[in-house]
Amino acid sequence: MFKQTTYSLQFILLLILLIVCLSINICLGSVTIPLSDTFKIIFGSTLKESSSYYIIWEYRLPKAITAVMVGGGLSLSGLLMQTLFRNPLAGPYVLGISSGASLGAAILIMGTSLFSAVFSFSAFNDFTLAIASSLGSFLVLFLVLIVAAKVKDTMALLIIGLMFGSITAAIVSVLSYFTKAEKLQQYIFWSFGSLGNLSWLQLSIVALCTVLGITLSIVSIKPLNALLLGENYAKSLGIALKKSRYIIIVATGLLAGSITAFAGPIAFVGLAVPHITKQIFHTTDHKIQIPAVLICGAILMLLCDTIAQLPGYMSVLPINAITSIFGAPVVIWLLLRKRKMIF
Repeated sequence: MFKQTTYSLQFILLLILLIVCLSINICLGSVTIPLSDTFKIIFGSTLKESSSYYIIWEYRLPKAITAVMVGGGLSLSGLLMQTLFRNPLAGPYVLGISSGASLGAAILIMGTSLFSAVFSFSAFNDFTLAIASSLGSFLVLFLVLIVAAKVKDTMALLIIGLMFGSITAAIVSVLSYFTKAEKLQQYIFWSFGSLGNLSWLQLSIVALCTVLGITLSIVSIKPLNALLLGENYAKSLGIALKKSRYIIIVATGLLAGSITAFAGPIAFVGLAVPHITKQIFHTTDHKIQIPAVLICGAILMLLCDTIAQLPGYMSVLPINAITSIFGAPVVIWLLLRKRKMIF
């Protein structure tokens, strides 16, 4: 009873912090909009013709919602991978899904100029880029699912996923070597990651994939808790390991694949946040961990985005650089305490 009360209090505090971070993120930017005006605009008390209305509804609110979904989705997919492979250093991209998205983006950006005789188009927009990235990520996910049906050892699946990532990264490197400088620069800018380029339609697609991924994760709570003590223990509880593995991989693919496709590859969040939440709540129970990583991931991403947009300045730093600054110390800490991690 005492633990439940403590968890409830912690969740309430985290939700309050999330609301505060969300409000600050929407208010601050190159143009500072007072908090009172922000709420008036959101709840329809300000004229739609005002410039502040356009800034809030067309840029800052979609970007803030994107940050919440990106942070929560990557953190949850990282938790799923760390549990599935019982490895504290596993992240949402260990199965090569991010590399697949990068390959799709690289083929569209750099392949259209390299193979101009084959491809009849060279112009594209953010939506076609997201489609190409999605196709790349889900192609790798499809291959991983085929391998998962044939491989019984979970660690072998991890190694094969890493090999898929290496193959796709090698193809991207070859394309980078032969492409023109302006196309290479365009690809590099995509690889920095961005939260501010999504329209409401794109945002709804990411939201759908995120909700599906969260739903599959909630369905898998019992198998995830059982896997913490090993596959043999999970089998003794009557868990269908192959089916559970499929569901966990598909959930990770939906979360990490859709986020990478629309926002670009964003590092460290999925690796760091699950360990931060375990330190806050002192439990590995996924009934607590799943909502905890969703909220903590959203808070961290909102903080990183607020720092990246340099309030009061026109410049916007690459979001990957900011998440790395936060995430790298956590990774170092994990390496130093690896033997003490319980999985």
